[in-house]
Amino acid sequence: MKGALTGWRRNLAVLWLGTFIAGMGFSEVMPFLSLYVGQMGDFSKNELTMYSGITYAVTFFVVAVVSPLWGKLADRRGRKIMLLRSSLGMAFVIGAMGFVHNIWILILLRFLQGLCAGYIPNASALIATETPKESSGTAIGILTTGYVSGNLIGPILGGVLAQVFSIRLTFIITGILLLIVFVLSLTLVHESFKPSDAPIAKRDGGLLSQFKNPTLIITLLVSTMIIQMGNNSITPIISLYVKELMHNVGPITVVVGIIAALPGISTLLSAPRLGRLGDHRGADRILVFGFVFAILMYFPQGFVSSVWTLGLLRFMIGISDGALFPTVQTLLSKNTPRELTGTIFSWNQSFQAAGSMLGSLLGGAVSGWFDYNGVFIFTALSLLLNFIGVLIFIPSMRHPFAKHSVD
Repeated sequence: MKGALTGWRRNLAVLWLGTFIAGMGFSEVMPFLSLYVGQMGDFSKNELTMYSGITYAVTFFVVAVVSPLWGKLADRRGRKIMLLRSSLGMAFVIGAMGFVHNIWILILLRFLQGLCAGYIPNASALIATETPKESSGTAIGILTTGYVSGNLIGPILGGVLAQVFSIRLTFIITGILLLIVFVLSLTLVHESFKPSDAPIAKRDGGLLSQFKNPTLIITLLVSTMIIQMGNNSITPIISLYVKELMHNVGPITVVVGIIAALPGISTLLSAPRLGRLGDHRGADRILVFGFVFAILMYFPQGFVSSVWTLGLLRFMIGISDGALFPTVQTLLSKNTPRELTGTIFSWNQSFQAAGSMLGSLLGGAVSGWFDYNGVFIFTALSLLLNFIGVLIFIPSMRHPFAKHSVD
């Protein structure tokens, strides 16, 4: 080696920084997007929640539709060009959001943001393909901490920037950060890409016929969607809910940023421990725990009277996320043929984006019908129905303390 950081190690260092900045940039503006929507016109409470839901949902709708298409293009053209497409597109689109004064233009830019998405998964794919197999697990684990750490810092930083400067300037700063990511990716990331001539999957009998347990795969994908739907049903109203709890007095954007970051902090702390526990005790147990704990933590959030209680419950939700998301992905990985791993994870990303879209739309709609507390009750009921479906379609989940069959 000519230096400390060459080859795949340099890719990892650069892409860690890139995913950190990207994660921070994406999450900076999310917590108070509803407050920004409120600046686009003189809306009633119902109109505000409806437009907030649409503004959040449109991005995820596009991501759900185009993710498999971008995945196929990355297989043909390489991951680096996808990194450049995503970071440069995001830089201009998010930066432009700081200059709009019309809700429909903002929604259009959010649509374009969905078209530009894909930096994080393509960074993971590039690291997976460019890193020696004996080091790939460690490298992907390190890369994940970049995105998660950025995602944690982003809401707090964005809240402070919005409080000190303005929400508009925060969009512009985010655009500049993503432009830095583009330059780093262009100049420092190396990819030895060779298109594969082998077919990705057989067509006879369809994709699901190539799995030993198609029902398990479908149930896990739908679970990804509903879990993410639950998380995102809160997103359009969390800043408005905090504003109401604070009686419109105090540093609202800062508090919103902190509360938005709390689930990520607890996920970061709990996910590795729950993952190790799942390896030793069985993923079935962790999945059952995650569902039950999430249901119990969502219900009371609709009845809190202070931001302190809301913050504590949001922190607890991160623990359930640390149990649910990694366990679903682990079960998908262990029950998928190696040659279909990329395909099934692109579908998992699409289902996750679909859940984000549904959550944003339904969260806005439910809060319009039943006020903000109705959103938390709706989320708890959705997860309860999902849990019942898991028990029905994955028999081993009914006996999580017996010997496991799916993990």
